[in-house]
Formats: sequence, structure tokens, C-alpha cells
Amino acid sequence: MATQDTTRRLSRQTIIQDTTSLHGLQTINNYATTRADATDDSLQTAYQKMLTLQQIENEKLALYRAATDAARLAEWEFHNAVLAMKEVVRGQYGSDSDQAQAVGFKKKSDRKRPSRKKSIAIAS
Repeated sequence: MATQDTTRRLSRQTIIQDTTSLHGLQTINNYATTRADATDDSLQTAYQKMLTLQQIENEKLALYRAATDAARLAEWEFHNAVLAMKEVVRGQYGSDSDQAQAVGFKKKSDRKRPSRKKSIAIAS
């Protein structure tokens, strides 16, 4: 048998098929095996462990999504506060001031004036 790649998740369809097989096994009255990993108790334990860990994963995923939303909103609040501060600095000190340059604006006097480009006539 080939080695299994346990780093990837099983598909939902595979887990549903496995669960259906486990429920089907419960209808067999005289099931007995010498394999320790295939006993009814072992299967039930593995099934319950899977359900418990999936529940924990879903709970942590919900917490992660909530934390992500909170961080995103905090980033926007910070960004909007910085934009307001920049408007105040530009309004208070002017757009050609050193203070405006200190908060990230380019001085109005440092801007290069646009130059008119000569149109080149196409000779044909």
C-alpha cells in the first residue's frame, strides 16, 4: 500500500462515505476482528475524536474571523484618523509648508510644472 499524505485534508465526500460506512457497520450484529484499529470501540473513539476536533476547529475559525474583522476595522479607523490629521496639517500650515512635507505631502513649490510637448508632424 502506498504511503498516505496526511498533510492534506480529506474531502467532505470521503468523510461522509466513511461516516455512512460506520453507521452501516452498526447494523452488523456479529462483527468481530483481531485488528485493534478496526474494532467497533476503536472506530467509535476515532469518530468521536474527529467530531470533537472538528467542533474545536470551527469554534477557533469563528474566533479567527471575528479577530480579523476587528483588526480590519481598526486599520480603517487608523487610516481615516491619519487622513483627517493630514487635512488639518495642510489647512493649518498650508500646502507649501515644511509641516505638510513632514506628514507625507509634497511641497507645492517642489512640483514640476507640466511642459508642453511639441507635436511632431508625421511626414508621409
